[in-house]
Amino acid sequence: MTGPGRRSSTFTRLLRHGFTDASAAERLLDGAELSPVRNDPVLLEALGRTADPDLALHGLVRLLEAQPGASARRELLDTVIAAKPLRDRLLGVLGASAALADHLARHPRDWEALVTYEPRDLHPGVEEFERGLAEADDPVSLRVAYRRCLLSIAARDVCGTIDLAETAAELADLATATLRAALALARAAASDDAALCRLAVIAMGKCGGHELNYVSDVDVIFVGEAADGADEGKALRAATKLAAHMMRICSETTVEGSIWPVDANLRPEGRNGPLVRTLSSHLAYYQRWAKTWEFQALLKARPVAGDLELGAEYVTAVAPLVWQAAERENFVPDVQKMRRRVVENIPVAEVERELKLGPGGLRDVEFAVQLLQLVHGRADASLRSGTTLDALQALAAGGYVGRTDAVQLDAAYRFLRSMEHRIQLYRLRRTHLVPVVEGDQRRLGRSLGLRTDPVAELNREWKRHAAVVRRLHEKLFYRPLLDAVAQLPSGEVRLSTQAARERLVALGYADPAAALRHLEALASGVTRKAAIQRTLLPVLLGWFADSADPDAGLLNFRKVSDALGKTPWYLRLLRDEGAAAENLARVLSAGRLAPDLLMRAPEAVALLGDGDAGGLAPRGRPHLEQEILSAVGRADSAVQGVTAARGVRRRELFRTAAADIVASYGTEAQPVEADQGALVDLVGGAVSDITAATLSGTLRAVVRDGWGDTLPTRFAIIGMGRFGGHELGYGSDADVLFVHEPREGVDEHEAGRAANAVVSEMRRLLQVPSADPPLLVDADLRPEGKSGPLVRTLKSYEAYYRRWSLGWESQALLRAEPVAGDEDLGRRFVSLIDPLRYPRAGLGDDAVREIRRLKARMEAERMPRGADPKLHTKLGPGGLSDVEWTVQLLQLRYGAEEAGLRTTRTRGALAAARACGLLSQEDAATLDEAWVLATRVRNAVMLVRGRAGDTFPSDPRELAAVGRYLGYGPGHVGDMLDDYRRTGRRARGVVDSLFYGA
Repeated sequence: MTGPGRRSSTFTRLLRHGFTDASAAERLLDGAELSPVRNDPVLLEALGRTADPDLALHGLVRLLEAQPGASARRELLDTVIAAKPLRDRLLGVLGASAALADHLARHPRDWEALVTYEPRDLHPGVEEFERGLAEADDPVSLRVAYRRCLLSIAARDVCGTIDLAETAAELADLATATLRAALALARAAASDDAALCRLAVIAMGKCGGHELNYVSDVDVIFVGEAADGADEGKALRAATKLAAHMMRICSETTVEGSIWPVDANLRPEGRNGPLVRTLSSHLAYYQRWAKTWEFQALLKARPVAGDLELGAEYVTAVAPLVWQAAERENFVPDVQKMRRRVVENIPVAEVERELKLGPGGLRDVEFAVQLLQLVHGRADASLRSGTTLDALQALAAGGYVGRTDAVQLDAAYRFLRSMEHRIQLYRLRRTHLVPVVEGDQRRLGRSLGLRTDPVAELNREWKRHAAVVRRLHEKLFYRPLLDAVAQLPSGEVRLSTQAARERLVALGYADPAAALRHLEALASGVTRKAAIQRTLLPVLLGWFADSADPDAGLLNFRKVSDALGKTPWYLRLLRDEGAAAENLARVLSAGRLAPDLLMRAPEAVALLGDGDAGGLAPRGRPHLEQEILSAVGRADSAVQGVTAARGVRRRELFRTAAADIVASYGTEAQPVEADQGALVDLVGGAVSDITAATLSGTLRAVVRDGWGDTLPTRFAIIGMGRFGGHELGYGSDADVLFVHEPREGVDEHEAGRAANAVVSEMRRLLQVPSADPPLLVDADLRPEGKSGPLVRTLKSYEAYYRRWSLGWESQALLRAEPVAGDEDLGRRFVSLIDPLRYPRAGLGDDAVREIRRLKARMEAERMPRGADPKLHTKLGPGGLSDVEWTVQLLQLRYGAEEAGLRTTRTRGALAAARACGLLSQEDAATLDEAWVLATRVRNAVMLVRGRAGDTFPSDPRELAAVGRYLGYGPGHVGDMLDDYRRTGRRARGVVDSLFYGA
């Protein structure tokens, strides 16, 4: 008798043996069912070796309770105590699977299936499983027999008699036997249909690959032919009935539950295609319509049931098509699409728990192996295995994958699949999520042999193996390429030159010979530089391949490395700062502009890091002006000062372009920026600030060089157009007006000559050919246009606007904002023009008609010949002109009474117009979306081509690069153009209503 407050010795022993609820376990052991063996140490030790001793004990008690009588209970207990093989098997299953414990409670004599311990029982195949299912004569008895067979597999699995690969193979063999039994039941139920047709069942996916999970859809394809003398149409209808009935037998829920869903959606045309096709129909589809992923799926095709001769004919017929897939015209974009992670559909809370689709998950391994099989299997038949681990071993043996990498990936895959198996085995439910409940994690860890601290060890091992997969996933493709060109002894089989070229072509490299030359230059030798680059290149090459122009990315990386490779900080930056290498890869492969800016001063690569010198966030105008003015102050001449200012501008343009590219493409550390308008504002604001600071520095340099500290006249620069609106793009000119005011006592002519001299010298110095991009200063929006004086006094502007100003000039002045020079003069200029751009009386009907006429004339006269108007970002429907003129008309009409409209920024004015009820929220959103998209396209064209353009590029690779920048994956260029037209069409409808009054 145990005294109050004291624990019994049994309680203590239970805790020591791994029970978590020792009190409940003690009560179960004291119950009538276990009374004969409650003190037997053999039972307690056996329970303690299971994954979940509490679960195993509870299951054993339920099984004893379910026995038909006392003698049956005694027989079970005697066998458990006396026969170690049965004890380990039975308790092992009960401690790992609540679902199989339920089955045993419903069918209490099925434990006898675990007694047999003969050599053939250790590794049963399809024949043995068919015998186990032979007595099933309806769907319910088939389920019972299936679970009985599954019980034996699970027992061997949890006891370690068979490993992961053998378990998966046995599960596939059991599925094969089950499909055959289900088809036999369907045939027996419809013998007339069976007589009309030949029906072959082709296993796909993990069943076809002989690597099935405990609970998984069984993917199949059906092939049918007419029996001798039968009509083909009738035969196919009969085969379809048989196939559908077979699927229902396996999939439908009965009193014994279901077996697993049979999924035929991998068939030609998927759900929309016929369930059963003839062999010739299958071949016609694959030859003409099939996509790359369908050939990837056919890697695992295996005839398993029905007419096996017809099934073998099918596999033989489609095999050549599978191994020619890498030669297909659309193979590269298809591969790029498949390689892009598909985690967007996984709930955010589940991504980190996903064993299959999450980062470093099973799909990463399976995809990598299958892709390498498609690329190299056409020339090497040894790679043509449907089983992932066998294929990985063959790839390593052939030199297509590094042996060390293959060993690590094999171990990681086995561990992750074992986790998946044990998670599914518990409830026999289809899931790939790691449980969050500590008790579930404890059982899972113990089932994998982690006994010291199961939860901590499980999470540590899981994360370690997932990290290995993440690291090797990309490395797997590229490490052998480097070994093939590095000219270093490795002791391993190497890729041949031809195989290396095939792999590069498959991964998107258009010029594999040049790519191999670059790799050889970067990776050969025994220098520290070569060693570090051999470490970095496998990952960099994967990022390059994820772009629209991998060749350019690799070439640009070689150029940067040639320029900086001997600089210690460069290699340290890429090796040690997580973001730098990926940022660099994205920037170098996204187009011409950013690499061109970088090549002119490669040290700017430091901006891509996350250290003190790094950071892609744009710097504000005050900071930029301070830096540029300080540099000008140290210069000995205007030429030196402007050169310094242009150097800062080049660096900051690169910073802005890099930030834009990284945010548009996304990286592992930074997801894609979802707010496209925010990216437009970032670029427009940053480039406008850079331009303003450059003009301020240039003005200071020119004045100092010619006049010392003080110019004879006050001088201000007024930003116009996109410059004044803080909306400059990468390729925009700086539209400006120049205004001056003679200082007291200075002759007006002398002041005018000085002002004109300043303007001429500024424009010249900003366009002098050099390593820095020129800044074109355009003053054509001045009074009288090109015919008028380049610089005017404030009084001259006042006189002109009072007497001669035209409607278009008032409209142009809506974007006017001082950007450099004398601040007071700039403010007085704004005060001068406010009554013109925000007239108190608004606009009369004649003025509105004139603005509409001017816009219609501009659209007709300025549209380039041959251009597709619907894709012209400036003049096309819903383009920049449509939106800006609509907004500006509202500003001219209502700006005097609505303060919010008095802004130079298009999006700001649009938001203000919506806020004060001048247009609906829906119309405002439509116009804003169109303006943002058109601006993004223009920015993309400049980034990709390195020169400005208002239309989409015609070159396919450049067009694909624009698509990637805009968020369209490989193969979706058509969707991008359709979306642009649709957006423009909707916006044009709003413009017709608001601007033209239609």
